[in-house]
Amino acid sequence: MKPNDLPGTRWTLAQRAARMNPSVIREILKVTEQPGIISFAGGLPSARTFPVDAFAEACARVLADDGPAALQYAASEGWGPLREQVAAMLPWPVQPSQVLITTGSQQALDLVGKVMIDAGSRVLVETPTYLGALQAFAPMEPVVEGVAGDASGPDMDDLRARAPGARFFYVLPNFQNPSGRTLGEAQREALVETAAATGLPLLEDNPYGELWFDQPPPAPLAARLPGGCLYLGSFSKVLAPGLRLGWVVAPPALFPKLLQAKQAADLHTPGFNQRLVSEVMKNGFLDRHVPGIRALYRRQRDAMLAALEREMQGLGVHWNRPEGGMFLWARLPAGMDAAQLLPRAVARGVAFVPGAAFYAGEADARTLRLSFVTASADEIDRGIAALAAAIREHAPSA
Repeated sequence: MKPNDLPGTRWTLAQRAARMNPSVIREILKVTEQPGIISFAGGLPSARTFPVDAFAEACARVLADDGPAALQYAASEGWGPLREQVAAMLPWPVQPSQVLITTGSQQALDLVGKVMIDAGSRVLVETPTYLGALQAFAPMEPVVEGVAGDASGPDMDDLRARAPGARFFYVLPNFQNPSGRTLGEAQREALVETAAATGLPLLEDNPYGELWFDQPPPAPLAARLPGGCLYLGSFSKVLAPGLRLGWVVAPPALFPKLLQAKQAADLHTPGFNQRLVSEVMKNGFLDRHVPGIRALYRRQRDAMLAALEREMQGLGVHWNRPEGGMFLWARLPAGMDAAQLLPRAVARGVAFVPGAAFYAGEADARTLRLSFVTASADEIDRGIAALAAAIREHAPSA
């Protein structure tokens, strides 16, 4: 008998474990690994944008100049020079002491959940919202409420009505995942005014803000309400997600508790990775690198918009025109369900993410998310054509 195969051993799961569910997107990505599948499903940046040569050179310099320290345990707050660089690149006055380096911005969501959420407490999110945030908050057992909204953003009357007693409102103002929508200047001002008037804290997540196509988005919410807003950022979309580097900018009153949660979670984000990114960022690298990402993604977006216009004629499908980011949001005609459409689409060689997973409350089963950044223009053409064929097959009148 093996030591762990003891008779009568009974593993009892915590109640919160029942609230942990697999990511719908990750499960769909397993399907996309099949040969011949064109995937519009993943929220992955294009590997063509990863600055491999710059990282190779930076890696050699970091190991040569500071190798032993880079490979040692490090401060939980993050490496000082990188915290200074993050603070300096933000468009409002931020002290490096307010910047906590995290293992991806997903960890920042987890830390905020641990520090801010009690079982049964209310958390507000957009409709729809980022699936990863719902997953991060779920183990803390909150009551998550979706704030009504439309293509322009959250409905302020509904937000005002739900604000009393809520722990925070989680919002992605720029090129939102999943919908691709961006809050305009007027919407941001109204949101900040509503938050200030009701005492509602804001949790602003901005992983896509640098990926604008024609003009940068308006100033962050945190720049308008710095004392009432936690701000999350990431290097995943502008450098490389494999490094798992993000950050949270916190008001001084909240920083110590977030730091304690970070210490308990993983002690610190890898110091080598932090030094590597800091080295790459020197001498204005991002200012030279990111415009190339924007140009590539804009071409991919335009290719998808053109393919949708060509292939979806007469099918009753509607979609938006994102001003940046990685995602396009579409809605099927009445009587159709995106989750039921998915296997038919996969059978024709194309995958997407049904939109229902992105809703905290009642979901719109007709919605779906399309990512346009990892497929080539030819793959976009063929994939959208295959999706249109699947829609014709699945349509109620068919």
